[in-house]
Amino acid sequence: MALKDSTMLPLGTPLPHFELPDVRTGHMVSPESFVGKQAILVMCICRHCPYVVHVQEQLAKLGRDYQKKNVGIVAISSNDVKRYPQDSPTRLKEMAEELEFHFPYCYDESQEVAKALTAACTPDFFVFNEERKLVYRGQLDDSRPGNGKPVTGWDLRMALEAVLDKKPVFVAQKPSAGCSIKWKIGNEPDY
Repeated sequence: MALKDSTMLPLGTPLPHFELPDVRTGHMVSPESFVGKQAILVMCICRHCPYVVHVQEQLAKLGRDYQKKNVGIVAISSNDVKRYPQDSPTRLKEMAEELEFHFPYCYDESQEVAKALTAACTPDFFVFNEERKLVYRGQLDDSRPGNGKPVTGWDLRMALEAVLDKKPVFVAQKPSAGCSIKWKIGNEPDY
């Protein structure tokens, strides 16, 4: 369980285009799926990572809490399923159903979306505003497995609330930390 920090993609970066299948429905999900939303939250997660397992109930709660607010949420897994079969679309679907996710959970087979976000770890979080510009990236909160701090989602929730209130995101943006994304052999990024 080697700890990897997020890369902290520069603020203001545009939301990259993607078209990925939702593991539950098979429907394609893209930024256009969230037309009219004030914010889009992109979560890079997976099934097996202990850092994701540590926060997965809070991720489900975020989906429930923001379902009726003007926030589009998508979870994306980009791990190499040949080497990590527990992160296959079938297993991701089981995870989404067990946790009752209220958002699409997509599989990024090419790993291109993860690269476009410079995602480095699971979990890794990105909030884009109404103009589809990055306004927050980093951690869910200060909780990590074994550190005794409660999982609240505070940092991410404060960023989402600021966007919904049409205010600047002033919350301290600390890198997320977790397991490295499991890149396909030969597909590792240079960051």
